[in-house]
Amino acid sequence: MSLKGKTAVITGSNSGIGLGVAHELARAGADVVINSFTDREEDHALAASIAKEHGVTVRYIQADMSKPDQCRALIEQAGACDILVNNAGIQHVSPIDEFPIEKWDAIIAINLSSAFHTTAVALPMMRKAGWGRVINIASAHGLTASPFKSAYIAAKHGVVGLSKTTALETAREPITCNAICPGYVLTPLVEAQIPDTAKKYDMSEEEVTQKVILERQPSKEFATVEQIGGTAVFLCSDAAAQITGTTISVDGGWTAL
Repeated sequence: MSLKGKTAVITGSNSGIGLGVAHELARAGADVVINSFTDREEDHALAASIAKEHGVTVRYIQADMSKPDQCRALIEQAGACDILVNNAGIQHVSPIDEFPIEKWDAIIAINLSSAFHTTAVALPMMRKAGWGRVINIASAHGLTASPFKSAYIAAKHGVVGLSKTTALETAREPITCNAICPGYVLTPLVEAQIPDTAKKYDMSEEEVTQKVILERQPSKEFATVEQIGGTAVFLCSDAAAQITGTTISVDGGWTAL
């Protein structure tokens, strides 16, 4: 389908899943706003590169997703927001009794509260335009749990709940809200961790990928950023107009266990 004439705002999108989603929405014809907390020449150059590749308008807007006022200002500065993809996120691993308070606060702010703030500003824009899609990037950890990731899991479960509430509040309007729940996705960050993890476990990179990193992913294959982006494009299609308030797992069977 063509998303020509639509504007998509994707938080946390100068790398990884967010960047993959930006490319796929741009490929489908949407104008795109990418975002991160930095404001470097390469961030703006990345926007120009996506624009050139797909023949759409792409802007980079700096905003710190841990700050409510900046979350809201991002949508306001975008000027239009037909498609909102809440993707920004961070992680920290620690037992609950040792979990740093500042890390808990940061993860909840960036992974969960930012989605509330951006959605609150985007919904009136979508209502005025007569169409909208809110797509929240949750996680397999929004549906299940693992030890030592309390803040991340709490936040991602919260994202799933927020998605349901948003869907119910917009159910009689041409606006939908859903959560994509990826398992392990092959991002540059994950790829960079494989050699060190292999050394830690004294395994080959292939072994550590299959037996450690993808232990809970039955397919034993990473999802790709293009697959997550393609799922987002589908959720923007007419075929998905009655899909709202639910989760779509892209996790190689993880949540089937």
